[in-house]
Amino acid sequence: MKLPSIKTQLIIFLSIFAGYISIIDNDIAFLSAILIAITSAVFLDSFITYLKTKHFALTDSSAISGLIIGYVISSGEPGWKFLFASIFAISSKHLIRIKNKHLFNPAAFGILLSVILLGVATRWRGTDLWYVLLPAGIYFLRKIHKLRIIFGYAVSSLILFSVHAFIQKLPWLEVLKYQNYFFIFIMLIEPKTTPIGRNGKVIFGISVAALVFILTLCGVQFDLELFSLLILNLAVPALNRLP
Repeated sequence: MKLPSIKTQLIIFLSIFAGYISIIDNDIAFLSAILIAITSAVFLDSFITYLKTKHFALTDSSAISGLIIGYVISSGEPGWKFLFASIFAISSKHLIRIKNKHLFNPAAFGILLSVILLGVATRWRGTDLWYVLLPAGIYFLRKIHKLRIIFGYAVSSLILFSVHAFIQKLPWLEVLKYQNYFFIFIMLIEPKTTPIGRNGKVIFGISVAALVFILTLCGVQFDLELFSLLILNLAVPALNRLP
């Protein structure tokens, strides 16, 4: 039996995972927030695509962006903020481009801009459920050939935060406990806005981890993973020149 595309598989996984989280947390508002974000993202992406090509199409990538926005922004926020986050995300995909490719991770751009402009709160649903995200993440990583990004990120992050934990005399397990697994296995590996070469992937992962560590030491309060990812998205065209 032929499996659906990897993007469709990711949509199915995130949808089922969202249902599971809403049940264990008894939070129907979480599913409502996801529905608003997905509907907004898919509609806007389809509308802009129609204006460009005169053909109507529903895209998997816009649904994924909507799902991620629903996961990351707190479900306690009003629905219009999810709407604007999706607008920011899809607009960046169509307006901020280099060599016919969008530069920034759309969901990360939309969420961070919403944090800055609209003051939205983030919650990162499911990130503590590592036993779900780890096997699923490895599966998707192998399918899209982005394992080197996670290798670079994981090794660098563990070394940097372990040394810091040792100096501060903190339990080493705290390093693993506070890793953002949703960011690592869902957002960090977005195919279109990450390097395509072997060395570029490793450097990208190391650099994101290093920037997250530096911002953590500086006491940055906003979502530093999103900021770090977007900053390194800027370096992807240069990293793509590496083998």
